[in-house]
Amino acid sequence: MKYLSLLMALVFISCESLSQTGSVGLQSFATGFAAPVEITHCGDNRLFVVEQDGRIKILNANGTVNTTPFLNITALTNQSGEQGLLGLAFHPNYATNGFFYVNYTRISDGATVIARYSVDVGNPNIANPTGTILLTIAQPFSNHNGGTLKFGPDGYLYIGMGDGGSGGDPGNRAQNINELLGKMLRIDVNSGALYSNPAGNPYLGVAGADEIWAIGLRNPWKFSFDRQTGELWIADVGQSLYEEVNRAAATESGLNYGWRCYEGNSAYNTTGCPPQNTMKAPLFVTNHSNGFCSITGGYVYRGTQFPNFQGNYFFSDYCKAQIGMSDASGNVTFSPTFSGNNFVSFGEDVNGELYVASIGNGTIYKIVDSSLGTVASEKTAFTIYPNPAKSEVFIQNLNAVSFVTALEVFNTDGKKILTRKTENQLITSLNTETLPTGFYFLRLTDNLGATSVQKLIKE
Repeated sequence: MKYLSLLMALVFISCESLSQTGSVGLQSFATGFAAPVEITHCGDNRLFVVEQDGRIKILNANGTVNTTPFLNITALTNQSGEQGLLGLAFHPNYATNGFFYVNYTRISDGATVIARYSVDVGNPNIANPTGTILLTIAQPFSNHNGGTLKFGPDGYLYIGMGDGGSGGDPGNRAQNINELLGKMLRIDVNSGALYSNPAGNPYLGVAGADEIWAIGLRNPWKFSFDRQTGELWIADVGQSLYEEVNRAAATESGLNYGWRCYEGNSAYNTTGCPPQNTMKAPLFVTNHSNGFCSITGGYVYRGTQFPNFQGNYFFSDYCKAQIGMSDASGNVTFSPTFSGNNFVSFGEDVNGELYVASIGNGTIYKIVDSSLGTVASEKTAFTIYPNPAKSEVFIQNLNAVSFVTALEVFNTDGKKILTRKTENQLITSLNTETLPTGFYFLRLTDNLGATSVQKLIKE
């Protein structure tokens, strides 16, 4: 098992150097949601979709949506402008403790509330309706609430906080280390009466600032951790000219992301600010003059269905219905425009495949590589076994609707090393004796023209 883990790590690193980048496409996965603002998973094949008005719904792997919401806290929060139920994170040990955490703005005064809930012990599709409030943060205005919650690779809960609203941050709250607005927070939910502040937090012991991990954020609308490297990616909504994406190692504490001193790389209000070279510069920025207005952060792709996407970061913008894809150096390419959409949230399933939500039409799309041709649906799914394989691997279609007609094997540099045509049969096999030990991608094409890419390990 140690050998396998090391091999997987080395292979995924090499996949970042694939010569092709793929073409971003969207495949409608589910419809009918009311203002979806978050998509996540709990460690199994279900997706959990957060609706801004206070509901969390379960989206199953086959695209169906459970009639009964997983959680309904519409009585506690308000869907107004940028307020509402905004974030959801499942505890890393959810399978055993059943805990999950939500971020919502309180209906009475708009304060940000971080609360813990638990799943019903007798029904995995329903949560207990009453939660425990861990943290409440006053909000001076109704906008710039942040909202994202994520557990980091260190097991701590990270909370993205906006600067409190009222454009331009006149109180310079994002730079004030004595308050929690305009910050990235980090707390330990496994110790203390409600939580504790980890020893590595940079301002531990400073009044009102024990929870701070980083400062200088305007409105971090979606952040995520790269499931392979642990790196933290933050998309920060701009003020008047620029939107930005920041990247940092998971261990980099005490960073200053620059707001309100700088918007992107340009000075905004530098009164009383430290030198720019002491701040964390964005990996890349987008410009409002090109139609951008409010960035939506996503994820680094670490799935297996679309090898061309490996290691690329996906993001979008509320005002520009395109999907951006950035490599590790900040070189960005954009998809065609997907008219009629306002993308406000990305999601990652248990396998690392990516999804994106459009808030206006309530649609959840799966992100696909359109350069591979028609993407296989549930009706054209295949399984391969044994995997890892020694001398032979078998390919079986799962639903007896289609048949494999071609097999292609690619190495981790994206080079095709084997092609084989097959007959229309339920089970076909591939001799792997001549393949060197290592990691490969197996692309299957069926008689309907659909393709499916799966990983293959040769022992």
